[in-house]
Amino acid sequence: MFVVLLDYLVPLEIVEQYLSDHRAYLEKAYQKNFLIASGPKNPRAGGVLISQLKDRAKLEEWLAQDPFQVNDIAKYTIIEFTPTKCHPDFENLIA
Repeated sequence: MFVVLLDYLVPLEIVEQYLSDHRAYLEKAYQKNFLIASGPKNPRAGGVLISQLKDRAKLEEWLAQDPFQVNDIAKYTIIEFTPTKCHPDFENLIA
């Protein structure tokens, strides 16, 4: 499982120009069961993605096609972790 932190590299006015394409790209990832959750940081200096993918290379390949990455809108930091405890509603995430 992965947490991906996005840090914007450009002003919010430019981020807004690519936001609908980015969100459409994320929607396709939800349909493929790549993502569990996503949203903006607060304050809005970037975003957070939580992915249930187990293969880092597959995640990196997918992120490389995100409109935010293609257009140099955000920098990505990938944090891999192995969940060992969670709320009962999410027990299927424990490996």
